[in-house]
Amino acid sequence: MLSSSSAGFRRLLPLLRPHWRQLSWGIGCMILYVGSFPLLIRLAGVLFPALGSGDLRGVLRLIVLAIVIFAVQKLAQFGQDSLLAGPALLVSQQLRSDLFRRLQSVELGALEKLSAGDLTYRLTEDADRVSEVLYKTIHDTLPSVLQLLTVLGVMLWLDWKLTAAILLLAPVIVWLVSLFGARVMAATERSQQKVSELAGLLGEAIEGLPLVRAFAAEPWLQSRFEAEIDQHRRARHRTYSLVALQHPVVGIIEVVGLFAVLALGAARIQSGDLNIAGLSSYLTGLVVLIDPIAHVTNNFNEFQQGQASLRRLRQIENEPQEPADPQDAKSLGDLRGELRFEAVSFGYDPAEPVLHQLDLQARAGDVLALVGPSGAGKSTLFSLLLRFNTCQRGRILLDGLDLSELRARELRRQVALVPQRTTVFSGTVLEAIRFGRDASDADVIKAAQLANADEFIRAMPDGYQSLLEERGSNVSGGQLQRIAIARAVLGNPALLLLDEATSALDAEAEAAVQLGLRQAMAGRTVLVIAHRLATVQEADQIVVLEQGAIVDRGTHDQLMRRGGRYRDLCERQFIRDLQN
Repeated sequence: MLSSSSAGFRRLLPLLRPHWRQLSWGIGCMILYVGSFPLLIRLAGVLFPALGSGDLRGVLRLIVLAIVIFAVQKLAQFGQDSLLAGPALLVSQQLRSDLFRRLQSVELGALEKLSAGDLTYRLTEDADRVSEVLYKTIHDTLPSVLQLLTVLGVMLWLDWKLTAAILLLAPVIVWLVSLFGARVMAATERSQQKVSELAGLLGEAIEGLPLVRAFAAEPWLQSRFEAEIDQHRRARHRTYSLVALQHPVVGIIEVVGLFAVLALGAARIQSGDLNIAGLSSYLTGLVVLIDPIAHVTNNFNEFQQGQASLRRLRQIENEPQEPADPQDAKSLGDLRGELRFEAVSFGYDPAEPVLHQLDLQARAGDVLALVGPSGAGKSTLFSLLLRFNTCQRGRILLDGLDLSELRARELRRQVALVPQRTTVFSGTVLEAIRFGRDASDADVIKAAQLANADEFIRAMPDGYQSLLEERGSNVSGGQLQRIAIARAVLGNPALLLLDEATSALDAEAEAAVQLGLRQAMAGRTVLVIAHRLATVQEADQIVVLEQGAIVDRGTHDQLMRRGGRYRDLCERQFIRDLQN
C-alpha cells in the first residue's frame, strides 16, 4: 500500500529511522505473535480428533498447551502494540511540527490568502488522521499482512489443492478493495474540503457576531451555516455509504469461499485424500485467515482517507517561502538607526509595481511620517523594512548595511513594529510583553514603564502575572496598545515602525498611548504611517506618497506653506498652518 501512495506516505519512513531500536523490539514481538498461529493451527488438528477419542488426559494436556501458547501470543501482541505505537506517534508529532515550522516561513502574501479555519483543520484533524493511519499501518496492518502470508503458507502445506481453490477468489477481493478504496479516498477529500470550508465560516462567524447582530443578519448567517453543514453531511454520508457497502460485498465473497472449502473438503475426505485431523487444521487456518483479511480491508480504507489527509498537509509545502538568508550574511552589531532607500522599486506582481524608484533618507533618531491615500505604498515600505518582501530594484540600507545581506531574524530584532490592530497570545501580561524573547522580568517592567503601561498593569488583579484572555478581550484598546508598545521596545530596537497606532482609540486612551509612544520614540529612528495628520505635525520629516512615488516632502510648516497635496489633505481634516 505504501508503494502506491502518491501522497507520499513512503516519505515518512525516514522519520522512523531514529527509533530503529524500539521498532526492532516491536517487530521481534510481532514475529513471535504471528509465529504462534501455525502452532495453534497444528494443535487444533490434533485436539479435535482427541475430543472424539475419549482420551481425557490427552485432551487436558493439549488444552494446557493451547493456553500457554495463547498466553505467549497475547503477551507478544501487547509488546508489539505498545512498542510500535511510540515511533508512530513520534513521527506524526514530527510531521506536525515540521509543517508548522514551514507554515511560519510562508510568504505573508500567500499566507493572507489561506483560510485560518482550513489551516487549523489541516494541522489538527488531518494530522491526527495521518497519525492514526501510520499507527495502524505499523501495529495492525503490517502484522495482519504477515499473519495472512504465514497462515496461507501453512494452508498450502496442509492441502495445496484446497488453497489454490481459495486463492482463485483473491483477485476478486483485491479488485473490490482497490475499487472501493479509490472511491473512498475521493469522497474523503471532498468531505475534508467541506469541513475546512465549515471551519473557515465558523471562524468568520465567531469573529463577526457583533457585526451580524448590529445588522440584524442572524437569519442570513444561520441559513448560510445550515447550507454548509448540509453539504458537509452529504459528503460524509457518501464516504460512510461506500465503506458500508464494501463490508457486505467482501463478506459475501468470504462466505462463498468458506462453503466452497467445506464442500471440497467433504469431497476430498470421501475420496481418501484428506483426513479429519487435516480438515480440522485446515478449517482452523481458514478461520484464522478471516480476521487479518478484515483488518487489511478496513485499514486500507482508512489508509486511503489518511492519504487524502497527507496530501492536504503536503500542500502547505508548496506555498511560496520567504527568501532564504544569504550564506555570507553580515552581522548587524550596534545600530544608530540611519535609514536610506536608494531607487527602490517593488511590486507584489513584478508587472505591476507598487513602489517606483523611491529615494528616501532618515537620519538616526529622526521621526519620519508617511502620509497619503490608501494604496500609496506606505504599508509596503514597512514590509520591505521587515524583510517580509525584498525589493526588485534598488536597495535599502540600515547604517550602511544592505538589508538583503542580513539575516532576517537578526534584522527583525532591530526593527520593531507597533501595528494598528494589536494581536496578543493568551497568557500572562509578562509573557505577552516578553513574547518569546530572552528578557528578564526587570527588562519587561522597564519596557512597560517606557510605554506608559506599568501603572495599569500593576493595578490588575495579579499585576504582571494577570492573564490576558484570547485577543486581549479583558483589557481596553488603549491598554492593549500600550502592551504592544512595551513589546516593541523591549529589545531596544534601533528602528520603530508605527502603523497608525492610535487610530482606533478614543481621546482619553489616545492621550495615554501618545505619552507611551513619545517615551518609546526617544533616541530611536521612527517611521509613522498616519492617516490622522494631526498626529504627525511634529515629525522631523513628512513624506507624501501617491501611487508608489514621493510627491512631496518636508516639515509640516514647509508643506503647508508650499501648498499642494499635503495641504489639501490637512484642510480636509480641518488642520491649519501652525503659524495661524
